[in-house]
Amino acid sequence: MKSTATTKSRLASLTEDISIIPEDAPYRARLHFLFAQIEKEFEQLYLENLNLQDKLDNATASTKDVLTPYTEQRATAAASAVALVATGSGGASLAATPATPSSAPLGDEIGASLLAAASSTHKSLKAKLSSATGGSKVKASNKIKAQTSRIVSSFKAQTVVSSVVREFGGHKDGIWQVAAKQGQPIIGTASADHTACIWGIESGRCLLQYQGHAGSVNSIKFHQHRDLVLTGSGDGTAHIWQAAVNWEVPKKGHSSEEELDDSDGQLEDRDRVDTLRTPLCEFTGLGGHLSVVVAADWLSSMDQIITGSWDRTAILWDVETAQPLQPLTGHDHELTHVSAHPTQRLVVTASRDTTFRLWDFREAIPAVSVFQGHTETVTSSVFARDDKVVSGSDDRTIKVWELRNMRSALATIRTDSSVNRLAVSTGGIIAIPHDNRQIRLFDLNGQRVARLPRTSRQGHRRMVSSVAWAEEPLMNCDLFSCGFDRRVFGWSIVLPKDN
Repeated sequence: MKSTATTKSRLASLTEDISIIPEDAPYRARLHFLFAQIEKEFEQLYLENLNLQDKLDNATASTKDVLTPYTEQRATAAASAVALVATGSGGASLAATPATPSSAPLGDEIGASLLAAASSTHKSLKAKLSSATGGSKVKASNKIKAQTSRIVSSFKAQTVVSSVVREFGGHKDGIWQVAAKQGQPIIGTASADHTACIWGIESGRCLLQYQGHAGSVNSIKFHQHRDLVLTGSGDGTAHIWQAAVNWEVPKKGHSSEEELDDSDGQLEDRDRVDTLRTPLCEFTGLGGHLSVVVAADWLSSMDQIITGSWDRTAILWDVETAQPLQPLTGHDHELTHVSAHPTQRLVVTASRDTTFRLWDFREAIPAVSVFQGHTETVTSSVFARDDKVVSGSDDRTIKVWELRNMRSALATIRTDSSVNRLAVSTGGIIAIPHDNRQIRLFDLNGQRVARLPRTSRQGHRRMVSSVAWAEEPLMNCDLFSCGFDRRVFGWSIVLPKDN
């Protein structure tokens, strides 16, 4: 009844809020307001669900009954003792013995002796049972203690220390992908607000904002050696642009009268973000994609790129001429991700058709291999060390494959939520972002390493769309994550061997 009343009151308040919107308000503004109210209601329901789950767990733990394992043995022993007293030591029933006046004293003596014998037998049997059960209890308790101590010691030996050490905010819509620049303390983000941003890790500021796309920016990748960035967009194009950032942070005001008078201008300069609208190279036109470019990546030679689109194709492009070199066809549904090998001319493409494909460009005629094993959309597939590929899917599984064996996965990790764009560190740790706001760490053998903390004060509040490892710790940040709460977090993760 209480929950029903609460729901009615919420609906009433929601309708009141809706009635506040003026009738002449723009249609888009009304939609934004309504969606904001819906998100607010879902957030409150989620927090109530968590509270109820905690109460249920506490109630279950407090009312758990512990059953004695030897109840049946004791009941059997008691029944045997009662039967022994009733029948006597010879097995003949005392009630069946005829009683005569002359034999009454003798019968009483015999009965007393039989009762004494039965009592002594009962006591000895009880002592044997208690000694036997007591010994087994001790052995079982010792065994359980030993096993528990081993489990606890193994947990202690594998403790992972993780915490948020940096936070970046400024996008006006959800963030699709985050990338870390090797050798420089900067990261890049691609957002649905039609922009891509370069952030300084130390300052937490946006150093450069790219505004050259006309649609959602769906992916971002840094050039390995130059200050170049590759982005793919919902406008059907991919861009390469110059990521030259201004490292000079505007100085704070001094004590001179002129600078004091101009303090407002200094604050504006400090908050000002450099913007860029013109790309160095645009990949579009004849032979290009006919729909949304969902992902793009540099090949190991850095003179070619690969793009994937909702038009069910991937395209290999030449960077210098911005011309398509080869279309990659074969997927039955839209592509969701593309990734290139860091040192070899290999590419993997993931699709909604539940498969991902390996393309080998080391030969004149590229070879293709199809990996089947997921039951729903493959959301990402990336290369890992030792010639392995890791794939994640909406079927809530992550699979580790060997390049030479596409028939079956080496390891399968089962989770409780859909998987988004995952990342694998050089040490072989898989970071898995989920729709349910969690981030989990596993190794390439499928063993769980850790789950990053998520509370009301720490972690993402919407789905985690992407993660990226730093090749080397950048300002104590080992891992970066982004989501549709418009936030980017830098995580410090200390693995057992490092702790």
